[in-house]
Parts: sequence; C-alpha cells; structure tokens
Amino acid sequence: MSKLVTIFGGSGFVGRYIARRLAKEGWRVRVAVRNVNEAMFVRPYGVVGQVEPVFCNIRDDASVAAVTTGADVVVNCVGVLDEIGKNTFDAVQAEGAGRIARIAAEMGVARMVHVSAIGASADSASAYARTKAAGEAAVLAAMPEAVILRPSIIFGPEDQFFNRFAGMSRLGPILPVVGAETKFQPVYVDDVAAAATNAVLGKVPAGTYELGGPGVHSFRDLMQIMLRVIHRRRLVLNIPFWAANVMARGFGLVRFLSAGLVKPPITRDQVVNLRADNVVSEDARGFADLDMRPTALEAVLPDYLWRFRPSGQYDAIKDSAKNLKT
Repeated sequence: MSKLVTIFGGSGFVGRYIARRLAKEGWRVRVAVRNVNEAMFVRPYGVVGQVEPVFCNIRDDASVAAVTTGADVVVNCVGVLDEIGKNTFDAVQAEGAGRIARIAAEMGVARMVHVSAIGASADSASAYARTKAAGEAAVLAAMPEAVILRPSIIFGPEDQFFNRFAGMSRLGPILPVVGAETKFQPVYVDDVAAAATNAVLGKVPAGTYELGGPGVHSFRDLMQIMLRVIHRRRLVLNIPFWAANVMARGFGLVRFLSAGLVKPPITRDQVVNLRADNVVSEDARGFADLDMRPTALEAVLPDYLWRFRPSGQYDAIKDSAKNLKT
C-alpha cells in the first residue's frame, strides 16, 4: 500500500505544491485544513481518492490526532502573517507546531518536515519571528530528527507579495513601500515544495535549512523588477519606519472599532519585521546542501504577473502594432 503523508495547511500557498509533488510520487496525501470546502481543488492532484482534504484545527489535540493517525510522515505548513481572533501567532506558530510534533511522536510517525521562516529568533522584537522560533524549538523537542525549512519571502502565482503590489500599481503614479532598503532573497514556491518533498522521501538529513533564491535584492529593487515585468512606470516611495508605525497604530484602531471587519494593510509587527534583512545566513545550510539550484525571480514573474499589464495579455501585441506602417 502507498505511504500516507498528512500535510497541515496542505491547501495553502506552499502546501498545495507539496501535495501535488507527493501525489506524483505515488503517496496518499491527507490535506489537513480548517475549511474543507475551500480545499477541494487539491483532489485532482492525484487519482480518485489519492488526495483528500480533511478538517483539522491545530489548536485541538483530538483534531490533530485524528488526521495524524496512520500517517508515515507529517508536514506542517501552517503559519499566519496577521493575528485574527483565536489564531494568534503563539497559538498557531508556537503551540500548534509543537502539538503536531508531539502527537506525531506519540503515534510513532517516522519523519516530520516543518516549514518555518528566515528570521525566526527567540530574541526578535517581532512576535511573528519569536513564535516561529518557539515553534521550531517545540518541533525539535518532540521530533529531534525533523527537517526544518526556513524560506525567505516566497513568490509564485498565488503569492501575496508581488500580486499585491502589482495590484497597487494600478491605483496611481506612486507605489508606497515600508523599508525600501531592506534586503530579501525571494525563493520560488515550487523550489520550497521540492525541498520539502525530498525531506518527506527521506533524502534530506535532519536539520535546519535556509532557503533563498539566487539573487539578493532590496525591497525597492524588487518593486522595480516587478514594474518592468508589468510594463508600468511608478515612483517607488519609501515610507519611513516612524511614519509606518503611526499608520499601523491607526489601522489597528480602525480594525478594533470595526470588530475585525476592516483588515489593515500593514500591522505594527510587520513594520518591526521589515527593519531586518530577510536573507540566508552565511553559515546556514541551504539549497546547495540539498543538491538543488533555485529558480531565478525573472524566470517566473512574467508567467503570472502579465495580467497587471495595461492591456493584460495583449500588451506585447499592442506595443508591437505601434511599429506597423499605416
């Protein structure tokens, strides 16, 4: 019988790519999610019954145990960029990750792969980064042989980074950013999925790996690359951190007064995170140690950002038509 993997957050941005790859490897894939109806798109990744979305609340022991039963390997891709209701950083990224690892260990699961993030640190001023570090520690306490993947900012068709700013570029001549000189090392989502898949297959030694793409760019440079891809000229305006903090406080108040109905474009914790570079450490293990070559940003962005061009898919045709003689 085919082996079974449970992927927590398997319908999310990274999880869906891991699910697809493991299905192609012949594994049965259990996709553990909060909303099963919104995860039905993963079922065609394999043959009938091979990939199944199931309900799971990682804040509850019984729920995690139910979806872990019978699994040979577990993968945790669950994370939050903003706290909403009971899904706080601590509940999801620290306690949730630890719960998955503890129950997996109790059930004799062979391996665990945990997707964390570059910048995870118990000493960070950011609650996001601190809870990522706490989650890693909890995973290793229960599953010492776990593989932990720390990607930099991840890009791909469903990303919330380039898609978001490309959409903002259509609103006016100015594109505001916070931390324009902060460095990033964007990594392609399917490269992260490939690393996770190899870890599930037992091809990756236990330990922590920091995953970054082949290029290091400032936030401003990334916006300029994106703007060239979507054929738009915009002024990339840096918002000072002090001003961003004031804005984040204001947005937080609006969110509170609206009972959470209004989602802030930036939070105070995100402002804190943007103060630190998000690149692979010099002494960290990475793609080279996995015998992998990461995909360049420029090779992928045009494949999914073309819809933000002034004329969408017809932009290149219209540009070429200008050279025709009348």
